Amino acid sequence: MELLQLKYFRTVARLEHMTRAAEQLHIAQPALSRTISRLEVDLGVPLFDRANRQIRLNVFGKAFLAKVESALSSLEEGKKEVMDMAGLERGMISIATSALNRLSPAVAAFRERFPDVRFRIKQIAPAETYSISELLEQGIADLGFGPVSFHKPGIREFPVLQTEVYLALPHGHRLEHQCSIALEQVADDPFIEYKIGHPFRQVNDEISRKAGIQRTIICDVEEPAALDSLVQAGLGVAFVSRCKGDEVTQYALLPIECPDNKRSFFVSWNETRYLSEAAREFQRFLVEYYEDKQE
Repeated sequence: MELLQLKYFRTVARLEHMTRAAEQLHIAQPALSRTISRLEVDLGVPLFDRANRQIRLNVFGKAFLAKVESALSSLEEGKKEVMDMAGLERGMISIATSALNRLSPAVAAFRERFPDVRFRIKQIAPAETYSISELLEQGIADLGFGPVSFHKPGIREFPVLQTEVYLALPHGHRLEHQCSIALEQVADDPFIEYKIGHPFRQVNDEISRKAGIQRTIICDVEEPAALDSLVQAGLGVAFVSRCKGDEVTQYALLPIECPDNKRSFFVSWNETRYLSEAAREFQRFLVEYYEDKQE
């Protein structure tokens, strides 16, 4: 039994699809199938139920996967400890984030201080932000970063950034020169909004509910860049979050006359797993970085 077999098995077991697993592992599907077959021969039992070209993890496979996950996780933690012994400068940090646009400047600033620290970043679709906690639990990611507090046992989190929600209006809008805006003033305007399930959509829905308005949503988007471009094109107004000092020229930004219009971003980690010195240093750095930015 080889380490590579175990890594291949874990990927196939998670996806339960040989073709997708081969694509993710960047190997040919026949080679992957042969590797899994040899592993089953070594164990003396089938790990998957196969029917109509579909595979499903069976009772043997589920039991074996639990041990493989534990073994590979222990090896990965051992690797991190050894790298720590070599010093912070040679560390590796694995991050899962659904807010890459907010995280990227902090990563760049950290690498200026520690240029030899390597990053492995997994970008998560905003609507799947809650899956970050699963990656932390599985040991796939050291840290998570995003606009969601998970409230799960074993997952620690700390708010590092708070942004204020403004109303974005296209240039030429009848209200763009006001100092602030009451949402009742735009109750009949078309809104650009994030898709249902997006964490920002939940915040925006709550702001609208408290203001007593029901938005007319003409377009649902997934990314801030899409929302920005549609507002700039004059299709509607939208809620956007900004930090102090952020420069915006493509549309007008008005403060909302609402006392509860904040969005918080959290750094999260699994307190039951080993966290490298590089990851711990990046945790501390994020707190300092965003404090300075907001001041």
